[in-house]
Amino acid sequence: MRRLWLLFAQTATVGLALWFIVTTLKPNWTNQVLGSSQSLRLAPSVTIQEAPTTLSSGQISYRAGAKLAMPSVVNINTAKESHRAPNAMLNDPFIKRFFGNQPDPQNERQSSLGSGVIISPQGFILTNYHVIEGADEIDVSLPDGRKAIAKVVGSDPETDLAVIKIDLPDLPAITFGHSELANVGDVVLAIGNPFGVGQTVTMGIISALGRTDVGLNTYENFIQTDAAVNFGNSGGALVDAQGNLLGINSAIYSRNGGSLGIGFAIPVTTIKTVMDAIIIDGQVTRGWIGVEPQDITPEMADSFNIKHTSGAIVAGVIRGGPADKAGIKPGDILIAIEGKPAANKTEILNLIAQLKPNSKAKFTLLRNSSETNISILIGKRPPIKQEE
Repeated sequence: MRRLWLLFAQTATVGLALWFIVTTLKPNWTNQVLGSSQSLRLAPSVTIQEAPTTLSSGQISYRAGAKLAMPSVVNINTAKESHRAPNAMLNDPFIKRFFGNQPDPQNERQSSLGSGVIISPQGFILTNYHVIEGADEIDVSLPDGRKAIAKVVGSDPETDLAVIKIDLPDLPAITFGHSELANVGDVVLAIGNPFGVGQTVTMGIISALGRTDVGLNTYENFIQTDAAVNFGNSGGALVDAQGNLLGINSAIYSRNGGSLGIGFAIPVTTIKTVMDAIIIDGQVTRGWIGVEPQDITPEMADSFNIKHTSGAIVAGVIRGGPADKAGIKPGDILIAIEGKPAANKTEILNLIAQLKPNSKAKFTLLRNSSETNISILIGKRPPIKQEE
């Protein structure tokens, strides 16, 4: 009996010694065996609790969506020469004597940062027009470390979209989602290069849909989100929780330049139309009739005794334009185009823009409280003048 007890004691001592050695030198082995939080010995008198390496069933993560979309979002660095008038003082002998030769500010080089989204393996990248506006050189940096110089395929200032192209193999194109199916409250991720710190992902929800009259573009239909978007995020991706593209981050409402939780993204529904037109024709061609529509406000309805409050009132007509030639007059109320009703000025402008130049379209309007139809030969919308 004594020999059995001695054998048991020796076996237990050896087992405890082995366990002590394993927990000291390879603590992860014991965590894998137990599959739960365990004490990790850091020093003779210090221990901490370590979580298991597997995610718990209740843990929420958007890592899959972010992992899918991030390789398609690039950093854009643009540079342009500023052409200022030469400063005659730089050639003054007195200035040169005390300050030496100074660089001429007329050849000063300016740079800016932004983001872009790879939309096809052929190298097409979508970004904001204001990101590449006036750029002499566009440098694109991919998340995998590759870099390339891009050329401009075309742009559309009226929606603030542009398409550029790089020549690199095996480009990870983003998957397009369905912004028309999005709803307020849906989780979204904003991916871009804020303040030039590098690729960053922020999370929020869709705060509103169909935002118009923001005053940023001629044609507006923004997705509003509270995902943090800052300077440098412009042109980056707004994606759903699965990583599918819903929009291009374009602007923020801010008092100090930082995020206040109000960001605006151009939806995929707008992007597809503009993107296709730019890639095929190098520009976007829109219909135009030469009128200035305005929304009918309650005050306006009371002043002019207008009973029909939907549609848009014609505030002005360009002389010699398509609408003028067809007989449209100031004060007419446009209520439908080609049988499609329009509730406000934004819908009127969008319906006109979709019409093909040199084709005829039927406009339904109210004049002196009577409904009438007028056929107009659609013209081509002239390009907007860019500021020097």
